[in-house]
Amino acid sequence: MRKIWLIIKREYLTRVRKKTFIISTLLFPILYIALIFGMGYIAEKTRENLNVAVIDKSGYFSESLLAKQNGIDKSSHLTLVKENADSVKKDYKKSGYDGYIEIPAIDWEIAKTDTLLLWSFKSYGSGSTTPIEAKLNRIWTVIKNEKLGIDSSKSEILTYSQLNLRSINIKDRSANAKTAEGIGYAAGLLIYVILLIYGSQVMMGVMEEKTNRIAEVIVSSVKPFQMMLGKILGIGLVALTQFFIWIAFVLIVYNIGKFSAGGGGAANVMVGNMQKMFSNVDIPLILFCFGFYFLAGFFFYASLYGAIGSAVNEDMREAQSLSFPITMLVILSIALMTSTIANPTSPIAVWGSIIPFSSPIVMMARIPFGVPNTVPWWQLFLSMGMLIIGFIFTVWFAGKIYRTGILMYGKKPSWKEMLRWAFRKN
Repeated sequence: MRKIWLIIKREYLTRVRKKTFIISTLLFPILYIALIFGMGYIAEKTRENLNVAVIDKSGYFSESLLAKQNGIDKSSHLTLVKENADSVKKDYKKSGYDGYIEIPAIDWEIAKTDTLLLWSFKSYGSGSTTPIEAKLNRIWTVIKNEKLGIDSSKSEILTYSQLNLRSINIKDRSANAKTAEGIGYAAGLLIYVILLIYGSQVMMGVMEEKTNRIAEVIVSSVKPFQMMLGKILGIGLVALTQFFIWIAFVLIVYNIGKFSAGGGGAANVMVGNMQKMFSNVDIPLILFCFGFYFLAGFFFYASLYGAIGSAVNEDMREAQSLSFPITMLVILSIALMTSTIANPTSPIAVWGSIIPFSSPIVMMARIPFGVPNTVPWWQLFLSMGMLIIGFIFTVWFAGKIYRTGILMYGKKPSWKEMLRWAFRKN
């Protein structure tokens, strides 16, 4: 145990003391926020605001209707063309337009409209055409209401009155489907990112030790299982440290924002909405399960990445080739997660949450829907037990490969050869 602790200490301290760890820990939240708002800002600034001519053959579109919509949304402009429509169609650019739309005659007996076409010598994306489509639909709604004799109050009822279906568990009134889906996606994707990032770090760390011949000295005094276990636990603690720092950062920013708002107004509304949203969610259970599947899933995959790192040399292409099947298992888990969120009690969801290679992601997509009704206790405990057994097996498996592969140089192993190393008797 002392040897394992020394390896854990070495792996942990050598990484958290690096400038790259400090910089990435501090910059990631800032870059993430900048990415979210920056992409929105760039999309807004780079969107083309079109000036489109509207040639109306139906007789229902008027300048007042277009002017009202142009006042609501400044991102695009519609101009009703009454005269010289043929000249605009021949050369709309000369008239100062980016294109033209022709409204056909409307047969109210059929009450059917065809797809409108934006004619231009240039193809525009949805970012430019969506505002125009929204304006035309609002105008079309006004025209229909006037034709059918529907006043503004009835029109508002027709627009906003609809029946919504929400699934509620009779026994424990667990989280509604929308909240459970959001939590499931967030937890699953976060574990997915952590598995790929820190799993590859284990592989790179083992490759670095092999290249520098450090491993030869370590292996002479430590068993392969101890070496692999200590390395995985050490890097896992690094990931956990970084994760807790980010959580603390989010909580600090949230509390500062709440305090600066004086505890009222928008802050109170936001807090109230969050409390209402998560009122029927078993937060302690979800946090406990997330911590377990986060660590156990990392240990499961990190041991496999570590085995690959010990088998390859400095060639990154070789490492990527051998690690591709493992990466595909993680990607397959995301595909299973999507299906699970849509049907959390389906056979695919149940088996996907029990099998170790997919359970860290899939089970975290099921738990927000409710335990023990949607996810029975026996399924949760079986999933945890299978993942622990899987982790122990993969560490043993990786240690056996590590023992042989870490001392081999200049040879490109295959998965077949690595399996032979793993099951070869001492």
